[in-house]
Amino acid sequence: MEPTASLSILALLMLGLTQAVPLMEPQHVDITTRILSTNNGSRELLLEGDIVLPRTRNALVCANNNCFWKKSSTGLVQVPFTVSADFSSTDRAVIAGAMATFHSKTCIRFVDRSTEIDYLSIENRDGCYSSLGRTGGKQVVSLSTRGCVYHGIVQHELNHALGFYHEHTRSDRDRYVTINWQNIDPTMQYNFNKENTNNLNTPYDYSSVMHYGKTAFTINGLNTITPIPDASVQIGQRVDLSVIDIQRINTLYNC
Repeated sequence: MEPTASLSILALLMLGLTQAVPLMEPQHVDITTRILSTNNGSRELLLEGDIVLPRTRNALVCANNNCFWKKSSTGLVQVPFTVSADFSSTDRAVIAGAMATFHSKTCIRFVDRSTEIDYLSIENRDGCYSSLGRTGGKQVVSLSTRGCVYHGIVQHELNHALGFYHEHTRSDRDRYVTINWQNIDPTMQYNFNKENTNNLNTPYDYSSVMHYGKTAFTINGLNTITPIPDASVQIGQRVDLSVIDIQRINTLYNC
């Protein structure tokens, strides 16, 4: 049995550990740069840089909503999880702080696993990555201590586990961004394929914590994603879930 450490979010917050930990990186490092550089050399086969390809089903298919977490009779969506003992108390405080935003703004509740069959196992593996939605059984959310334990990155990977793709792969993205294919390694261009997404009647969100940065997968230092019509719009933030990120979670899970 793998070692785990109990992570009581309330206890950590009461101890004030999250107050002592910086929750964001210097502003010149966007979320994609951090995630992709950390994932370089990962042994996992990753789609779009940090989504684990499922071994039992197509990542594009979610029949009968089976890849979403279930709402309990209380109206809350409980997502059981464990946290590896590899993480320090500081790391666990950052994870707890990231989860606390979901708790305060949505009906999602990350709860310590007891005997649940389906759960998230947060581990210190070789990158920042997650499966898409609920896959069944133990599913790993990797948060390498070498570069993933930041507030926005933790939220980013947890949002994948709730069932959300990257913003730039939305079915209607070509109305809002230009993909500069000439600046992307041809072997990496599949990471920019559009998905058949359910956009939940929400607008395209440049400020989403799920949006790639402008130079994701660049081979020449030039932008691979350009917002339109205003190319100066900032994308790739990792400060916190955006207002629309929160709206989508609440819509998808009928909070």
